[in-house]
Amino acid sequence: MDPSKMPSTANDTAFWTTNSGAPVYNNNSSLTVGQRGPILLEDYHLVEKLAQFDRERIPERVVHARGAVGKGFFEVTHDISGITCADFLRAPGVQTPIIARFSTVVHERGSPETLRDPRGFAVKFYTREGNYDMVGNNMPVFFIRDGMKFPDMVHAFKPNPKNHQQEGWRIMDFLSHHPESAHMLTFLLDDVGIPKCYRTMPGFGVHAFKMINKVGRETLVKFHWIPKQGTHSLMDDEAVIVGGTNHSHATKDLYDAIAGGDYPEWTLMIQTMDPADQDKFDFDPLDVTKTWCENLFPLQPVGRMVLNRNPDNFFNDNEQLAFAPSLVVPGITYSDDKMLQTRIFSYPDTQRHRLGPNYLLIPVNQPRCAHHNNHHDGFMNIVNRSEEVNYFPSRFDPVRHAEGIPMASQAALSGKRERMVIAKENNFMQPGARWRSFDPSRRTRFVGRVTDMLMDPRCTKDIRRIWVGYWSQADANLGQQIAQKLSSAGAL
Repeated sequence: MDPSKMPSTANDTAFWTTNSGAPVYNNNSSLTVGQRGPILLEDYHLVEKLAQFDRERIPERVVHARGAVGKGFFEVTHDISGITCADFLRAPGVQTPIIARFSTVVHERGSPETLRDPRGFAVKFYTREGNYDMVGNNMPVFFIRDGMKFPDMVHAFKPNPKNHQQEGWRIMDFLSHHPESAHMLTFLLDDVGIPKCYRTMPGFGVHAFKMINKVGRETLVKFHWIPKQGTHSLMDDEAVIVGGTNHSHATKDLYDAIAGGDYPEWTLMIQTMDPADQDKFDFDPLDVTKTWCENLFPLQPVGRMVLNRNPDNFFNDNEQLAFAPSLVVPGITYSDDKMLQTRIFSYPDTQRHRLGPNYLLIPVNQPRCAHHNNHHDGFMNIVNRSEEVNYFPSRFDPVRHAEGIPMASQAALSGKRERMVIAKENNFMQPGARWRSFDPSRRTRFVGRVTDMLMDPRCTKDIRRIWVGYWSQADANLGQQIAQKLSSAGAL
């Protein structure tokens, strides 16, 4: 029998069974010698039930452990076929099924959703040419620009391994060695640092990607998700009240909205740049700690995402849902962004650790189009294969190469092998401009949050002075205000 046509839930049967389908005549009492025991090892149902329960939890995600999902569709509203040959973007009106996951980044699976923390914003498109994962955050930049530092960054933000407490001195110590993090801090420590809920949260692809059209012309792009519900955040005091009432408030809000027919919607916008122009600016457009000025690179609408279905099972659709920015489709590919290049490897490697080598065979991760390869066997391989040929090429196997030209970047590569920081760091121009864009009260709140981080008792005066220097380079007035607050507290 085709496994896809077999019963999938207990509701398909009238009685309890074991995992192998054998009937269970008593699901209340274990098999014992007499009424009191001891218990017999031959009680297969008991052993299976306990063993299954013992293994119910899979390894928690190192980052993005706490999250919620919604299902729905993406619909193209504007023609961008001139810059990409991606099938799911081929024309206005085309719809593609999707699943989206929103998450906190640093904290554990059961942590409150009101903690100040970046948020993940990831969308899986089930296209006719395979799955495409658009994996991003709710902030348009990142702390570091080279993935070599990602494990260190996560360790610094995670709890102290000695006392299991997240501590400001560890974060500010690590970031003091990475002045490029100042821009990200103007988001994280700003009023937008705690989203009100997932429905009113924007999303960003963060990295620059490449789109390729049918004649091979390449265009650099950045992705933006704009919530139709508007963008709203919680102030610090509001977050305390909301989190104290329900530590899963964002998950509940998303689920209840969809269940009540108030379907969340986002508009997908892109910024585009000719790769030939990327050396014309005083920053590196592939630097993930930078944004592209919208005056020079205006937002262009592409389509809309609507979430109109809740998960059928939270574990299957959330915990087993796996994203990787390496999953692209013809017409979209990677840029040379060093942070993105490391994620191309790291994300699927993480999923193989969490879910096994066949994680892409789990229903929520499976492509909806025909797929064939010779990746046989291994843990959790559920594909029913009866072929005798599991090698390529073979005259006994009609499967052939895909037709057409591979849609990979054709940009020439040259240079010597070296470990170097990019030439145009320009770490402070954009964070200074962002702070100056705040109104006075918002500036004051930002200064207060920065000062609070630096006032951690274990932050040294050296670390504080380094940060005063960084913020002064971003804006002299900003650095002066932080220095004054630290000095008045005797911390400088």
